[in-house]
Order: sequence, then structure tokens, then C-alpha cells
Amino acid sequence: MQPGSPDTETGRPSLAEAALFGCCPRCGERTLFDGVVKFAPRCSACQLDYERFNVGDGPAAFLTLIIGALITGLAIWLDAAVRPPFWVHILLWVPITIGAVLGGLRVSKALLLIAEYRNKAGEAGRSE
Repeated sequence: MQPGSPDTETGRPSLAEAALFGCCPRCGERTLFDGVVKFAPRCSACQLDYERFNVGDGPAAFLTLIIGALITGLAIWLDAAVRPPFWVHILLWVPITIGAVLGGLRVSKALLLIAEYRNKAGEAGRSE
């Protein structure tokens, strides 16, 4: 990276902060997402093309399994400790599961895109 170029580290948020808030990996503006977990086509501030990055849905399977195991364990523990009616489980665990999966997906997809940008990673045989 050249000093004075838009890719310098100065003023750029940390990897965790950028992933948590959906910051552009180049300029740091919060323009990474166009929806809950859908990437915007490009940064509205610096025009970085997000579509050239290949994040895919790889984190979805791991997140679903990890969050599903945690939620199942917590639901079993709550049922054994308190024995609430079934409708309490529905009202409690369905929104928590949906929120955890969507929140985790948003952060993990952003983390992968930002790491790919910062490490200049790309597909084999493709030069940009």
C-alpha cells in the first residue's frame, strides 16, 4: 500500500468493528449492507464494487449448527429447571434463534468480505 492511497490503515476501523457495523473495507463508511444480510452492490461513498468478492453462504451452515446447538441446550436446560408450558418455549426461542442467526450471518459475511479485501484474496487464475 502506498502512503496517501485510499487503502492506508489510518482511520480505518478494526476488523471486528468493521464487521459488526457493516463498514466498507476501503473507506470505513457504513455502506456494506443493502438489507439485513444482503450486500449492497457497491459502496456509495468510495464506489468499491462489493460484487467482485466471493463470500457466498459458507458461514450459514456453520452458524445454523452452532446456534442451533446452543439454543437446543438452553431450551433443554430451561425445560428441566422451570418446566414452562410449550408456548413459552415458542415465544422465547423462535425470536432468539432468528435474531442470532441473522445477526451472526451479517457479522460473519462482513468479516469474510473485509478479510478478503484486506488480504487481497481472490479466485485462482483471476487477476485484478
